[in-house]
This record gives sequence, C-alpha cells and structure tokens, in this order.
Amino acid sequence: MKIDTNLFNELKGRGLLYQCTDEETLKKMLESGKPIALYEGTDPTADSLHIGHCVPYVILRRFQKAGHKVYLLMGGATACIGDPSGRSEIRKIMTKEQIQDNIDKIKDTLKVFLDFEGENKAEIVNNYDWFKNLTYIDFMRDIGQYFNVNEMLSSEIYDNRLKEGGLTFFEMGYMPMQAYDFVHLNEKYGCSLEWGGADQWGNIAAGVKLARKLSFADGKERNMVGATNPLLLTPEGKKMGKTEKGAIWIDKNKISAYDFYQGIYQTPDSCVEMMFALFTDEPMDKVKSLIKEDIVKAKKLLCFEITKFVRGEEDAIKARDMSENLFAQGGDDAPIFELIKDNIKDGISICDLLFETKLAPTKSEARRLIQGGAISVKGEKVSDIALKITEEDFDNNSILLKKGKKNFIKVVLK
Repeated sequence: MKIDTNLFNELKGRGLLYQCTDEETLKKMLESGKPIALYEGTDPTADSLHIGHCVPYVILRRFQKAGHKVYLLMGGATACIGDPSGRSEIRKIMTKEQIQDNIDKIKDTLKVFLDFEGENKAEIVNNYDWFKNLTYIDFMRDIGQYFNVNEMLSSEIYDNRLKEGGLTFFEMGYMPMQAYDFVHLNEKYGCSLEWGGADQWGNIAAGVKLARKLSFADGKERNMVGATNPLLLTPEGKKMGKTEKGAIWIDKNKISAYDFYQGIYQTPDSCVEMMFALFTDEPMDKVKSLIKEDIVKAKKLLCFEITKFVRGEEDAIKARDMSENLFAQGGDDAPIFELIKDNIKDGISICDLLFETKLAPTKSEARRLIQGGAISVKGEKVSDIALKITEEDFDNNSILLKKGKKNFIKVVLK
C-alpha cells in the first residue's frame, strides 16, 4: 500500500496536532514513505460512544487511509481503576464482566471510523491480556521503580482529585499502567506512536519517558513518540459530545437521525471550524471563509457532512429535509410525544394519533383537519382520514407530525 507522505502537513494544516513529545521525529516518520504502527487507548467505561469520544478515531482514520497500521487499545485492565484525569471523584469500580460487555458493544461503533477488513485492517487489543499475568511485585519492581511520586503529583492528571483531598493509591497506579501499555505495544507490535486527546498528555508523555528510562537501563533502542489532538470544548470549557437534550450518540439505536443532526447543529460557533477539520475533508481555507461569511450556512453544511459520515447519506438527507422544514417555520425544536411500541403492533389511525398527541382536541376535529389539508406526516400532506401509521413508518423510532404552519410534534417509539 502506498504511503501518503503529506499526512504530517495535513494534520498541522487542519490544526489536529496539538502536543508532541518530539515533533521533528514525528515529521520524519510520516514523511519517510514507510508505514508506522500507532495506537490510541480507550477505557471501556460505557457501552457506547458519543461524538466527543470519537475525536481521536477520526484522526486515526486519516493515519489508516495514509497507509499506516492502527491499533485500538481497549483498557480492560486500566478500566478496573478508571482514569483520574479531570475527575473530582473516584470513578465507579466496574466488574470484569461489565467491562467486557462494553468492549463488545463499542467494537461495532468503531467500524464507523476505521476499516477492520482488508490488507491494512485496524486491530483491537486489550491490556487485560498482558496485565492478567503480571504480579504486583513484578510490576512494582520492574516498572514502578521508574516513577517519581513528586513528578506524578505535579501532573494535571491528578489535580482535581488532589484538590478534593481524595486521591487514592489505587488511582496512582493508573499512570504507570498506561505508560507500560506503550512499552508493551512497542515491543510486541512495533507501535512507535501513541495518539490521544490533550487531556491524556500526562499519561502519554509518561509512556515515552518510561521507554527512555528502560532503554538507558537495558540498552534496547525504543523510538517512541507521543502526540495529542486539541479537545473539543464548549465556551464554558466543557468537553463537547453532549447537548442540553443529551448525548450525541454514534450508535443508531440510541438516537434518531433528526436528533443526531440537531445535536450537531447545537455546536457552539467557536467549535465549528474544529469540527470541520476533524470530521470532514473540506479545505480549511474554504471552511474559514464560509464561517466568516455565514455561520448558519456553515453549520448546516457541517450537520449534513457529519451525519452522512457517521450514519450514511440517506439518514443525512432525511434529517436535513426534516430540519429544513422546521427551520423554514422559524423553529428547530419539536416537542416530543412518546408512544409505546407494543400499542401499535397493528398500527394506529392518523386520527387517533393526532388526538393522543393533542394536535387535535377531538377525533372529529382530527378528521376535519385532515380533510382541510392541514396535517402533514414526514413532510407530506395527509388526505386519507383512514390512514394507519405503522412501526415501519418510523425512521429510527421517530416520526414528525405537523399541523398548519407552526405546530409540530415528534412522535418517538418507546
């Protein structure tokens, strides 16, 4: 497979490279024309991912497309502790069974971003596989000796836990474990680069530092570089990925195309440029010009492109058309009515549905509205008062009803 030697310039030009332990070495690696192996680590503390979690994956996708070998590290062992980065409380301790279940579910989501088939397929590894055979004494003797507690406590990783006065020895073990992951993956798979979000900088740098100390001690050459991407942060300094309505899930079963599209539309204006840089291949000079000229138009393009990327073009078109229908009426937020799925096994008449959602005060009024051409379903006018709405009419468990020009209801199956 031919290597794209312009990847370094692409990452820099799109603002995707934030910190690096050795930028000059990384540049040489990526411009050499030879493939490298790299990885990103994730602790499977949940059974799904939202858009904010996926920033490193869209960057790894660029590495894979450029011809490099990508490994995804699932922290089956480190998730038993939980990353203390940015935390004010100790993470909930999970069972091994819960962790494995989360890994199995996350794997499907990752297929949106990376290719797990073919000659240069991405591979998933689990650090539980190598930590399960390490004894505490062996790990502390062989690895723990290289970690200075004063240096560890000066890292931002432990800041919030220290301020709360609750940092545990248990959590202190997280950094040495993650650092050892890099050394292990370098020795077994030849990984020379670890990539992650900026909040992981301390852990990533610790891995590079551990490798240097081990090389000094045993004489083995370990050429390892750590790098991060900038975080997607709201103006309030919070990580992006959630809106007032909830998380923008990647899993199609957790969110409708319309809600996904609308969640992206709620992206703060200050984050739009970075979202384009991450999730699209739009030229950045064009993006910057569009944002400056018309931020609303830019956000609509962003919504469509990200929805198409994550969910497919059909969902993107449906969500755009539904949203444009709402935007045209001066609103972008339809009230939600929940409908029990079991109650419509044989379908529900349009008149009954209008009555239940209170779009019509009575069923006779519902019939009158339909006959008068005042009712639309999924953007199309309804003329048949005997129309039945079935489960098949729902797109990703939701359907939009409209009365007149300004009254909308989104019916969601539960």
